[in-house]
Amino acid sequence: MTKKGGIAADQLRTIVERIERLEEEKSGIASDIRDIFAEAKGNGYDVKTLRKVIQLRKLDAAERDEQEHLLDTYKLALGMALEEEAA
Repeated sequence: MTKKGGIAADQLRTIVERIERLEEEKSGIASDIRDIFAEAKGNGYDVKTLRKVIQLRKLDAAERDEQEHLLDTYKLALGMALEEEAA
């Protein structure tokens, strides 16, 4: 292990290279995800709604119910709720 300026240069280089490699993989995966969203859009799906569905699926049922309840409460307070929702 070569120390330069009190730093283990070989170890630091290895860490930096691993991070760089993962950043490249992350970029490739992000590109793949964009392609899938483009495919979905081409098939008539709304991308914003798909993103929201994916976000909701990450939550457990209790968290999802809480968010939906809060959204309904806010919509009601702002006069945005439908009559059926207000009842």
